[in-house]
Amino acid sequence: MRIAILGTGPMGRTLGTAFVSIGHDVTYGSRNPTTVPGLPAPATTHEQAIASSDVVVSALAAAHSLDALGKLREPLAGRVLIDIGNAVNERMDLIYPDGSLAERLQQALPETRVVKTLNTVGGPIGVNPALLGAPTSVFLSGDGPEAKTIVSGLLTELGWPADRQVDLGGIGSARAVEHYFLLFAALMGALGTPMFNIAVTR
Repeated sequence: MRIAILGTGPMGRTLGTAFVSIGHDVTYGSRNPTTVPGLPAPATTHEQAIASSDVVVSALAAAHSLDALGKLREPLAGRVLIDIGNAVNERMDLIYPDGSLAERLQQALPETRVVKTLNTVGGPIGVNPALLGAPTSVFLSGDGPEAKTIVSGLLTELGWPADRQVDLGGIGSARAVEHYFLLFAALMGALGTPMFNIAVTR
């Protein structure tokens, strides 16, 4: 699969390395593609990366991604967009306390199929859940069943079996996992590490 990763920070690099290792064709989109060394895959402009992709991952700074992606409405039309961000300000407060970044992205990009996932886990765990000592859970939200099936397949390849994936429903349910960031931050402070996750048991 051809995957465009927008953003070259730690999470973008972690995801890109993982996707390359399992055989996907990865291209990075960057505002300054010639000045970003050490990437696991080639870099080009945002527009060019999207044009050569089947799936786009937003690893942009979540606080600014709505503005950045809103300017890419035309190239993103028809694409599956995976939103992994937690939009918080410098005080670590939610920027969208009455909604979610994912909902606003779907509103701003009506021709794009937005799927929210991987925002409830630290980066290393997201691409290798076996780092933890027991099975845990990952969540998906989105309005398009076909798009969620594609994203679910990628999660499976990253090590999340189907029975550890929880489909929460439409894009409106993304506010639940984005608001979880408040608990995640509190747990990280209490535990002194981001290397943890939660499990849904029945």
